[in-house]
Amino acid sequence: MKSGVRRARACTAVAAVALAPSLAHAHLVTTGLGPVYDGILHFALTPEFILPVLAVAVLAGLRGKVHARRAIVALSLAWLVAGIVADRAAIAVPDTLAWLPLIAAGGLVALDRALSPLATTVVAAVLGGLLGLANGASLAQAGAGLSGVLGSAVAVAVLVTLCAAAATAWQSGWLRIVWRAAGSWIAAAGLLLLGWSLR
Repeated sequence: MKSGVRRARACTAVAAVALAPSLAHAHLVTTGLGPVYDGILHFALTPEFILPVLAVAVLAGLRGKVHARRAIVALSLAWLVAGIVADRAAIAVPDTLAWLPLIAAGGLVALDRALSPLATTVVAAVLGGLLGLANGASLAQAGAGLSGVLGSAVAVAVLVTLCAAAATAWQSGWLRIVWRAAGSWIAAAGLLLLGWSLR
């Protein structure tokens, strides 16, 4: 019995060494298709970026068409400008603050309070700026440069437009509760990240 366990452990160790990658990355930033696609893929594969963007889009969509239109422009433009600033100035954004946009955006969706169009625009611009700085810093480290920032900003604009339109169109009855529940899950993901950053 003991020899069988030893053999199983030895086989597991050999398999782990044989299958271990020689190089690993936390986020795939280079696709081989060019810096624009690298920026798009980096945004799409980073939950700390995509979830708050979804939350802001839903928040604006639940408030109506005027809010949604303003949020689309404010978030996308702030993302682009902040990304360019981070790329040019080589700003380092601490990873420990990744929880803040998740809690703020998700919490606002879950609360579902009435906001003025100006307040929605300010929320979208501030979160877009914070997330754009972090994204631009990541892309600058990977060497994607301004083309990568532009690719991610286009991806943000498309995602915000689609999600805000869906939230604007589908909010009657129980669907509004579904959107609010999604916001609470995004806020919960932020609380989880906060707990991890404190350990």
